[in-house]
Amino acid sequence: MARKTKSGAGDKSSETVAAAGHGIVVMARNGDVIRYDSTGLVMRLSDKVIADIALRLGTNPAGPAASQSQADTERADPHELLEGIDAWDLRIEGEWLHFTAHMAGRQGVRGFRRLVEGGAILADAPGPLCGVLGIGGPRAALASRNSSEFPQHVLAPADDIGAVGHAGIEKAAKLDTLEHLREMTHEALVAQTLLGWQMDKFEAMPLFMARVESDSSTTAADLATGMAYDNLIMAATNLAAAARRLGKKPKLLCVHIDYALEDMSSDATAYRDGMLALMQKAEADLFKLGFDNPVFVARLESGSSEITTSTAIEGQWELGWNHGGHRFLYSAPGYMFALDEFDRPTEAARLEMAEMTAAAISEPDTWRCPSFYLAERSMKDPKTIRVIGQALSDLVIDADDPLGAGESAGFSLLGAGKGVKITSVGLDPEDGKTVLLTLSKAPTQPDLRLAYAYGAEPRAGAYPANCGAIRDDWQMDSATGRQLHRWALPCILPVTAGGGDA
Repeated sequence: MARKTKSGAGDKSSETVAAAGHGIVVMARNGDVIRYDSTGLVMRLSDKVIADIALRLGTNPAGPAASQSQADTERADPHELLEGIDAWDLRIEGEWLHFTAHMAGRQGVRGFRRLVEGGAILADAPGPLCGVLGIGGPRAALASRNSSEFPQHVLAPADDIGAVGHAGIEKAAKLDTLEHLREMTHEALVAQTLLGWQMDKFEAMPLFMARVESDSSTTAADLATGMAYDNLIMAATNLAAAARRLGKKPKLLCVHIDYALEDMSSDATAYRDGMLALMQKAEADLFKLGFDNPVFVARLESGSSEITTSTAIEGQWELGWNHGGHRFLYSAPGYMFALDEFDRPTEAARLEMAEMTAAAISEPDTWRCPSFYLAERSMKDPKTIRVIGQALSDLVIDADDPLGAGESAGFSLLGAGKGVKITSVGLDPEDGKTVLLTLSKAPTQPDLRLAYAYGAEPRAGAYPANCGAIRDDWQMDSATGRQLHRWALPCILPVTAGGGDA
């Protein structure tokens, strides 16, 4: 799969935070280094330091499971323990059967393992046990019955629930084993995508655990305190426990957040603050389990044929600009993905969503979708609005308009009065990140606002009514055959007087 990406060096420096009662003393990009409370200091040590301490003490840092795996190897007949499986070179090491086999999946012939007592067959993969976890409302639990392309590599906690989680109906159980998937959630598709890229590059293919937890919370603040959150932390607990039993280290690649259109918060700020509370609480609880501060990733929703305005849609834009020190990013705007007649993403769109999430979390320190933060109208040229953006490259106004945004490229005026229309859209020749909008006449209304991919009238078509035609120059060839881009994020901005001549 051909991919074109751009990356840059992230800020890896650490900073000292002033102490006040309790909290953080030293913080790094990937998490808190030293915390403190009334009992004293809590310090996180790197893997290299832990390994060095273990070497000096003569102990095994990976725990009992790793010690068992180093026990004497016992050879066995695969026909006695793996009847019906095309397997050979069976070895018993501790509680695990290790063998080579030809099994279903894209991975081909390779090594596998299974507990001697039975259970799911897992890929005998190198590296950590990687977790792709998710949390959200009912829409987050959407899954397809498609089989996994790597059934022994992408797994879920062995509670017979699968990757879709408990849907807020019951509490998750604590366990340390894994099982195969029966359905493919967004998180499972992300893991599958990453594995496909690794296979295409002939590089290591690790084990993944995928799980999304959801409930019917009506606000972002409720989501941070509901059953979906408790089950998310239990999923992380089970990720760590399963890794220990495998003799591996756990690694949480991301927490995917799918919660916007369900939100009924009173205003955009309430939505943003609720999401910030969710991330802050998750970081603290995951820290106790030994995880670094996770990457939180989401899509910025632009609505559907029935939902075209929402405080949460505006709140998402607020969150994109003001998420504090959390490792939060938007993988893509929701409008770039096709919907079916029930306003659900098509099967192809779900795969493309996973590809965009996988691309974003592969370079979390440099990933950024184009976004607009200022719209201003010069009093010397009242029929022109300058829309100033932020992007990793100069902006592109896609002449092919594949999403059907129209001649306005997705921009619309709110509160402009009768007869005021956008007649042309172009880039500022002196600044490739600024868009120039020409109006049919100068607006006179005092509360003029400019929307991008927001608040459009419902219309028929594959893509949402709220869509745009502005992107940067990043592109990736999707497995669906479509070329994916980083399209600009939806927003709604007040139009201010600019140029210093108000």
